[in-house]
Amino acid sequence: MQSGRIMILGRFPMTCIENVRSFWENNPLWSGESDHPIGSPEFFKEHTTVYYSDCFAGSFDPRFLPLSDQNKQDIRILDLGCGIGFWTTELGLRGYSNLYASDLTEKALEMTNRRLKNNNLHAKTSIQNAEGTSFDDDFFDHVNCQGVIHHTPNTECAVKEISRILKPNGTASISVYYRNIFLRTWPVLRFFGWIISKIGGRLKGRGRENIFRESDADEIVRLYDGINNPIGKCYSKKKLLELLKPYFHIEETYLHFFPARSLPFKIPAFVHRFLDKTFGFMIYATLRNKCAE
Repeated sequence: MQSGRIMILGRFPMTCIENVRSFWENNPLWSGESDHPIGSPEFFKEHTTVYYSDCFAGSFDPRFLPLSDQNKQDIRILDLGCGIGFWTTELGLRGYSNLYASDLTEKALEMTNRRLKNNNLHAKTSIQNAEGTSFDDDFFDHVNCQGVIHHTPNTECAVKEISRILKPNGTASISVYYRNIFLRTWPVLRFFGWIISKIGGRLKGRGRENIFRESDADEIVRLYDGINNPIGKCYSKKKLLELLKPYFHIEETYLHFFPARSLPFKIPAFVHRFLDKTFGFMIYATLRNKCAE
């Protein structure tokens, strides 16, 4: 398996944006994994708790926030692919009030608005396709786009669109699935995955219960979001930088997200933090938009 390879996987021979929209409309993030009613305060509270403990290994990373000396109320921010509103809400709770949230599905906007209301926050919401939005050129100071563009059929188009709607020298925080050492060496590690599965390792809901039994590492990437997820992509650092550099200056890249909740045993917090920052399954990039020539 080549470390620079990008995998695009799908249940559909020609995955289109409508397949993606249909899946996420019917399978919003955290649905199937929570026992609480979708969209209830308990549902959102549980998701926030798990996001902090699993995605950040216990603490929020300030590197996700805008790189700007402007007053927080003046920074126009887009949460592109807002999902069920985690990031929009976190930004609002940290004092950013000029917020826009967009997603491909009506269900996502419904959930985001509900989550914001629960926290006495507000954002301007709209249905948008990341590959081509309706926003004006040079409109935003910062774009937050976490775990989104690896689900788009044309990822480069989405990257170019983020650059277009950002002001010159504006910033962005983008993340995609990362081809870490576990995915690169899965043919060797597959037997250990089978053992983990036999003793109870799994991800709950959306047909992911046997994820550790998959023989193909790239199928694991797609399956992580659900058995019917039409598309999933996984990038090496080299390939991600090749995708971003035509449009952005790269300020920093770093890793997060080691889903310890899928393991059949509890690992110590310090071990989780080490795995999270060293072998994370998501790669994050802090970007600055190139100025128009």
